[in-house]
Amino acid sequence: MFFQSEYLSIALLDSATPINREHAANAGVRKFAFLFFGTLLFHVAGSWTLPLLDRDEPRFAEASREMRQRGDYVVPYFNNRYRFDKPPLTYWCQTLSYRAFGENDFAARLPSAMAASLTALLLFAWGRRIGSETIAWSAALMFTLCFQTFIHARAAVADMWLVFFMTGAHWAGYELLRDKLKAEGRTTEEEEKIGRRWWWMFYCSLALGFLAKGPIGWLPLLTLGVTKFFIPDLKLGRRFLFFTGGLLTLSLVALWGIPALLRTEGLLLEVGIGKHVIGRSVVVMEGHGPESLWSYAAMLPFYFVLIFLSFAPWSLKLPWLVRKLWRQRDAFDCYLVAAVSVIFVVFTLVKTKLPHYTLPAIPLLALLLAKALADFPAAERFVRRTAIAGGVAALIALALTPVAARFSPTLQLLKQARGDLRPEMEIGVLDYREPSLVWYFRKYIDGWMVNLGAPNLPAFFAKAGGRIAVMSTEIADKAYPALPAGWKSYR
Repeated sequence: MFFQSEYLSIALLDSATPINREHAANAGVRKFAFLFFGTLLFHVAGSWTLPLLDRDEPRFAEASREMRQRGDYVVPYFNNRYRFDKPPLTYWCQTLSYRAFGENDFAARLPSAMAASLTALLLFAWGRRIGSETIAWSAALMFTLCFQTFIHARAAVADMWLVFFMTGAHWAGYELLRDKLKAEGRTTEEEEKIGRRWWWMFYCSLALGFLAKGPIGWLPLLTLGVTKFFIPDLKLGRRFLFFTGGLLTLSLVALWGIPALLRTEGLLLEVGIGKHVIGRSVVVMEGHGPESLWSYAAMLPFYFVLIFLSFAPWSLKLPWLVRKLWRQRDAFDCYLVAAVSVIFVVFTLVKTKLPHYTLPAIPLLALLLAKALADFPAAERFVRRTAIAGGVAALIALALTPVAARFSPTLQLLKQARGDLRPEMEIGVLDYREPSLVWYFRKYIDGWMVNLGAPNLPAFFAKAGGRIAVMSTEIADKAYPALPAGWKSYR
């Protein structure tokens, strides 16, 4: 009887195991789906009422529209001229979004929202691998609800895709070093089997990071070097096979880069890398950064101070986190600190400075803080209350997005002139060379924006067909104190 009952109990346990595993798998899928669609809805909220801001959003949105109109997915154009500022991955994503939702502000921003939601999924999955679901949920929430993510998940630019692929590369790098970064080890057979998968993820992420925003996507390689400083006995070459991986990364980039170089006769390399990568590192571009050596030195702490805004509201815990890591840290903490430090130091040394340049460090900071809070007695209460406060502030900001359209001169002009626009028209501009004019007006006209000077106005209006010129009131009153017959003006 004893053996029979034991046998039966064992048989019952064995027969129940697949059911439990299936149930756990289904629960995991539901959690990932809930996180993805929940964060996506949060990120897209307000994206259709808020006009494209700054200069970069309309440049990306219009370049993607022109890419689709031309059927040329190799060389980007803006306003019928080459645009080499960024590689093409964001344009490709936006063209797909346009096919599904039309050429509008929402469709231009949707890829960034999706990249932010996918990054939250990466953090959730990574958090589960290193600790518990508490760490996973906390890291995903911290990333989603911080100020810099709130802004750039709604921006039609390349930054969120860079963040996604750099986070993927850093996670893959962790997995390739996992037996050194965690207490438990793996057998050689297990290490090789698991390592192949993460090796592919690491180098494919580097390639796609480059296609998102250029060589800055390769910073995870520097993270490995700094990590070796913390853990000297790491055998990086055997784990990462840098030569083979480098060939894979370059080959994937070359699938686009070589045709683009041939088509532009090398101009892509000269402008895209020479000006927008090397140039930004050593000179100030578009007024973003210090002009003199003294002001450059004074700006060195820029990102270390700005992080308290970028990572808000979670930055309240940053001083506590620094003290905790100073006193006690494990090998994985060192890996994350190395990754964050590389990003901050590199952009601190770069002369051109913009607040969002250190955005790729935000997911790593979120994971680092979530892990540190795991042993904090009131951690769950802090995360819950801060998330609620951040969510409420975000919803208030989203409720105000329709007001922004009233402060956009381009949209106000379009609202007045829309009934008079014709496809054959051309736009001339004086002292208002805003990319938003191209994005919004070309929805109704086929012509391009032409830069004018006051002496060129008569010749511009003398051309056949209707045309529209945008200029300051002062120039307009001086050039045309009385409008010719049949003309209209909008203010």
